[in-house]
Amino acid sequence: MELMQRVTAFEQMKKSGMTTSDRIKASREAKSLILELNEIYKIKKDEKIMAIMKRLTVLKRKIEKRLRGNLSV
Repeated sequence: MELMQRVTAFEQMKKSGMTTSDRIKASREAKSLILELNEIYKIKKDEKIMAIMKRLTVLKRKIEKRLRGNLSV
């Protein structure tokens, strides 16, 4: 399944040393993967798919947190 290969590649992607542009692309890619997995989850209701979506969401939040910087000043 091509989608699972893209998910695996995204999870193994190097996250340190990313430029702002790379972070934006990574955030968009994560969102795209999550939405695609969600469509499959709606049909199959497989808990493994939900676990993958949760992992991707954690990675996406970390990337977006770095993009926004520390706004709690």
